[in-house]
Amino acid sequence: MRLFFLILLVSFSSLALADAEVDRLLEADEEPVGVIFEILEDDDDALGWALPKVARLSAQLRKRFPELPIAVVTHGREQFGLLADEAEGLLAAIHDDAQQLRTEGIDLHVCGVHAGWDGYTPEDFPAYVDVSPSGPAQIRDYRNLGFELIVLQGPDF
Repeated sequence: MRLFFLILLVSFSSLALADAEVDRLLEADEEPVGVIFEILEDDDDALGWALPKVARLSAQLRKRFPELPIAVVTHGREQFGLLADEAEGLLAAIHDDAQQLRTEGIDLHVCGVHAGWDGYTPEDFPAYVDVSPSGPAQIRDYRNLGFELIVLQGPDF
């Protein structure tokens, strides 16, 4: 039972790490070049909690830095919640959140390599989702431009 509570505590603290990173950026003297949110989960519907969290954290950042460039790279199993054939099914809310992020000027990328491992091509994703050749390379490109990396991790239970 103690192990369960320890796992629960660690899981919630990993969710709080992203909040702490955003707080650190908000308290900084200078505006960051940009922010990249990384999502890497083994849960097909993890974007159900992750995209709303990105939206909330992005709103906080944009309140202080209105023109801040923000992007999201999702490159685990969760990215398959963004397949075009899921847009009107059980995962429709994820697609709604993804489209809202794009409306707010937040770039959303999935990993083409991982998609290919499962037999998917860029055409299997809707137009509001960019299929990067490689999620890790996309993150590296943003980091090379000076973007701050914020990793989102959810509970494993």
